Amino acid sequence: MISYLQVDKLTKSFGDLVLFEDITFGVAQGQKIGLIAKNGTGKTTLLNIIGGREDYDSGEVVFRNDLRVGYLEQAPRFPSDITVLEACFCSENDTVRLIARYEEALQREEGVEDLLAEMDALKAWDYEQRARQILGKLKIYDLDQKIGELSGGQLKRVALANVLITEPELLILDEPTNHLDLEMTEWLEEYLGRANISILMVTHDRYFLDRVCGEIIEIDNRRIYSYKGNYSYYLEKRQERIDAANADAERASNLLRKELDWMRRQPQARGTKAKYRIDAFYDLEKRAHRQHEGASVNLEVEASYIGKKIFEAVDVSKRYGDLKITEHFDYVFSRYEKMGIVGNNGTGKSTFIKMLMGEIQPDGGHFDVGETVRFGYYSQEGMTFDEGMKVIDAVQSIAEFVDPGNGRRMSASQFLNHFLFTPDKQHNFIYKLSGGEKRRLYLCTVLMRNPNFLVLDEPTNDLDIVTLNVLEEYLRSFGGCVIVVSHDRYFMDKVVDHLMVFRGNADIKDFPGNYTQYREWKELEEEKRREAEAQERSRNTEPKRAPRGEKESRKRLSFKERKEFEALEEEIPRLEAEKSELEQAMSSGTLSTEELMAKSNRIGELISLIDEKTMRWLELSELA
Repeated sequence: MISYLQVDKLTKSFGDLVLFEDITFGVAQGQKIGLIAKNGTGKTTLLNIIGGREDYDSGEVVFRNDLRVGYLEQAPRFPSDITVLEACFCSENDTVRLIARYEEALQREEGVEDLLAEMDALKAWDYEQRARQILGKLKIYDLDQKIGELSGGQLKRVALANVLITEPELLILDEPTNHLDLEMTEWLEEYLGRANISILMVTHDRYFLDRVCGEIIEIDNRRIYSYKGNYSYYLEKRQERIDAANADAERASNLLRKELDWMRRQPQARGTKAKYRIDAFYDLEKRAHRQHEGASVNLEVEASYIGKKIFEAVDVSKRYGDLKITEHFDYVFSRYEKMGIVGNNGTGKSTFIKMLMGEIQPDGGHFDVGETVRFGYYSQEGMTFDEGMKVIDAVQSIAEFVDPGNGRRMSASQFLNHFLFTPDKQHNFIYKLSGGEKRRLYLCTVLMRNPNFLVLDEPTNDLDIVTLNVLEEYLRSFGGCVIVVSHDRYFMDKVVDHLMVFRGNADIKDFPGNYTQYREWKELEEEKRREAEAQERSRNTEPKRAPRGEKESRKRLSFKERKEFEALEEEIPRLEAEKSELEQAMSSGTLSTEELMAKSNRIGELISLIDEKTMRWLELSELA
């Protein structure tokens, strides 16, 4: 395979913190690789290094010459005063640079002919059309809207469209599914799955990872491990690696005890004769302490008592202008219920949650919440830390001690330890944490209040897969109520009992199952609908038997249609020939700028004419 990217002996550190050391891997033509690591261990940093956004301590990052690379950053930035469409023309990619050179050549009226072949090769003529198509798929329709007016999610989608438009040979993607609704995620999954491109990406969406990538690389303990398979294969082989490492560490510990006894009993032997034993002792000591850090986010926090009455939505209506969120909506939430809320962006999922939490008032109706309910609310906007505080101080400002149930009492520091915040991390300033570590800290502050009703609005964004696994297990055994709004299909499948599907315009369906079951049901319903429509079309187009004594309906061309058909058979080749002549003339290098523009416009007209007349010819040919 042709090598597109080679990373060789790469090391990166921040002061005393070493993220990764002497890591080596490559991306070849056609490879689609997922990168997995815990939050704070360097996933985004590694992608930024490869993308040329950050420097590194040592090693090499080498791309194949003239490789087209697209890079989606986790937090993309554009000038705030340009429009969405203009943003698609301000990227640093080969196609945009070529278009700029071509426009500059037009203004100078020289060198235009030299760029025509390059414009053809990179499909630069179709750039704006591709931009509009992909932005539409990502539900960005107002292309004249200023970048500064977009939400963070819309900005991420504009940036994603930007990297897809140029059809790069290598895509580097940092959390591409963040801020995509389920429909957009499934479109992107299909697009990347069938596209003939190479991919290196970080994502927490495990279904996406499983279906797009055929290889997983993992950063663990500053080293890199490679698995030649999808996410399911990775899970199996990673566990085998951990078991083997732990067994090796256990054997080393047993040997270490014997060697330690020897070292204590034989001080006179510490000469050159026994130096190899002493060296081996220190090597064993390292191996014994290399026990795999299989630590996980331990969320053993019991829910406080919750009564039978949870909440009731009574005749709730809400709209913004013409957009209806709910209309005369009624629902009684049951004890210990675990509900997932899904739907496309803009259908009102977060608005519904905010009405339940009292942050937004409904236009009509109300929510009646039980007296024993204690909400734990994890919201998209709720993470508001003082970045200058230390982690331990932020938690202690809520409570010095936490009551996790069963008569236990934990200090704030002990509680943070359960969330993978080591003593060193606890005394870090919050601004030094990665995005995922801040999300984990936020989750910690929500759960430490001992709620009995968890309301989680997009909790999976920016959390690493290890944290997600343990959060899922916790929610499944949580002795209270749960509402989750999420676009993470895997997460929803593992956690919820049923779905509330927001289908837009106040159309809300209660589905008794998880997301995969809902998709299967939806596909079955769509298949039935298509079959019914096909049968209806068949009935409408089926020729009726003429009554006795009448002639059958005609199945042949009329005289006028025959003449039209014959004319089209002569006209279409003539138009094709004209188009071919114009294309040859434009490639000759002898035309002026005005002539080039005129012939280019005529080619566009000819393409439309040829398509239109060919379609008519096909219609008539069925009767000929």
